[in-house]
Amino acid sequence: MHGDENHFEFTAATIKEGRWYVSLCLDLDVASQGRSIRAAKKMLAEAVSLYLETCFESNVPYLRPVPKKDDPRFTTLENLIEIFPLKVDFQVHAVA
Repeated sequence: MHGDENHFEFTAATIKEGRWYVSLCLDLDVASQGRSIRAAKKMLAEAVSLYLETCFESNVPYLRPVPKKDDPRFTTLENLIEIFPLKVDFQVHAVA
């Protein structure tokens, strides 16, 4: 995971589950799904943005990686489509 105040980059994976594609942010344990790979990735980017917004607003840590036993980088999954960088632009807004 890399980040500055406006841009975060995480590692993500897409897995085929039945007729759906599931994309999972491996650094945050946030997932989403879609009927296409592109849709699953787009929905994941939105889910990650909402997750980060909630974490920052609540002042809680945002990193919580997928458990190693479920991480496709360390296990063999026959339904793994790809591992890819997930780039999310996110604005932090201060509220007093």
